[in-house]
Amino acid sequence: MSMTDPIADFLTRIRNAGMVQKDRVEMPSSKLKRSLANILKQEGFIRNYRYLDNKKQGVLRVYLKYGPKGEKIINHLIRISKPSVRVYVGKDDIPRVKGGLGVAIMSTNEGIMSGKQARKKGLGGEVICYVW
Repeated sequence: MSMTDPIADFLTRIRNAGMVQKDRVEMPSSKLKRSLANILKQEGFIRNYRYLDNKKQGVLRVYLKYGPKGEKIINHLIRISKPSVRVYVGKDDIPRVKGGLGVAIMSTNEGIMSGKQARKKGLGGEVICYVW
């Protein structure tokens, strides 16, 4: 199986697991995926994540979060910048997702961070995805 877009794979696995109310989802790990999972955890969209060493690439296990009545916390995960069409924004044009209820995840020259963090640091960059 050839993987051309690991970020889209990461988002799709989380989206699919959430649709069937899975407690956790596993995928091949990478530094980028761990950074994305870390932001999802900081912003309260997932319970936790764990890196499992398997003597190869490693496995990233993401523990999903649900509301008190089993409602999904992550309603939408949308890939913005794709391999075919990259989307870059300046520090003054960082999008506010759903009026601040959602999160824009960005790749800046200081690493992967939420749009809120990038705005605070005065950094622009590539908009990876929106989560709400």
